[in-house]
Amino acid sequence: MEKTKFYDEAVNNFYRDKEINSYPITSLDIYAQHFSNVCSNLQDAKKLSDLAKKEKWQNNITFRNEILDKERVVVVTDTNLNIVYATQNIFKMNGYTPSEILGKKPKIFQGEATCKETSKEISKAIKGRKPFEVTLTNYRKDGTLYKCWIKGSPVFDISGKMVNFIAYEKEVA
Repeated sequence: MEKTKFYDEAVNNFYRDKEINSYPITSLDIYAQHFSNVCSNLQDAKKLSDLAKKEKWQNNITFRNEILDKERVVVVTDTNLNIVYATQNIFKMNGYTPSEILGKKPKIFQGEATCKETSKEISKAIKGRKPFEVTLTNYRKDGTLYKCWIKGSPVFDISGKMVNFIAYEKEVA
C-alpha cells in the first residue's frame, strides 16, 4: 500500500470538504478500509499540527511521518497529565475512542500487571521534564493485556515554558 500513499492523500484532499456517502467507484472493499484509515490519519496529523501552532510549540514535529509511516498512536497531555488529544488509531490498539479518554490520565491504561518500576521510571522522567522510552504492560478497554512501546517527551513553547507532554505509542510483541 506504500505506492498508494500519495494517491490517498490527494483523494482525501479532494473529498475533504464534500459530502460523500461512498468511496470512488474504482475502490475495492479492502481499499475502502485503507482509504478511511489514511483519511483519519491525515486528519489527526492536521489537528496535531494545529494544536502545536496554537500552543506555540518550539519544535516542528512531523506528525504525518509518526502516524502514517511509523503507524504510531500519538497521545498529548496538558502539564497536569490530562489527555487533551489522542489519535483515532488508538482504538485499534486498545479499544478506547479518543473521546472516551479526553480529560483522563494515561494511567487509565494501567493495572495490576503493569510494572511498578517502569511506572516509577516514567513518573520520574515526567517530573524531571525529561524524555523517556519504555515498554509497558497496558490494558485494553476489554481488560486484556498488551505490551506498549512508549516514547514520551515534554513539549515546550517558544518561550521555553512546558505546555504539553507528548507520547508516541505502538503495540509490540
